[in-house]
Amino acid sequence: MKASIISNPYRFILLAPLLFIGHVLEEAPGFVDWVNILIDRDITPALFLSVNLAGFVIVSGLSVLTAGTKEKTITLITLAWLGFLMFANALFHILATLIYQQYTPGTITSAVLYLPFVYWFSWLLIRKTGMKPITIITAILIGSVPMAIHGYSIIFMGSRLF
Repeated sequence: MKASIISNPYRFILLAPLLFIGHVLEEAPGFVDWVNILIDRDITPALFLSVNLAGFVIVSGLSVLTAGTKEKTITLITLAWLGFLMFANALFHILATLIYQQYTPGTITSAVLYLPFVYWFSWLLIRKTGMKPITIITAILIGSVPMAIHGYSIIFMGSRLF
């Protein structure tokens, strides 16, 4: 009997690009305008699109590679990318919403989809592959650093890292 998508980490990871699309669809109508109120170097809709297209290509490629190879090194790289793309991004949206006391485009999908996804994928890796929690947490935290710095720059310094 084949394992279901929610019980097999190497099937579950294939949902990551779909979650990313959902997040971008939530962000798209208002994120550019929202962030341009805060920062000194405006972003354009074209930049928003190109950054998110690159993110989609990377998350899709890593998801397929992880699912296809099941190799620990590739899985750790994917975890680091999820730390950047989902975990730190979710913290950015939630923190920005709390600090500015207004909805930040992307907050709902990052809180409702991204955080549970990263948690469940990590739990599946621990349970099904024997990967150590400290290894998973370390990969996620290392991957989170650039987005955390970028988010801090936007929220607290009115600038952007990239």
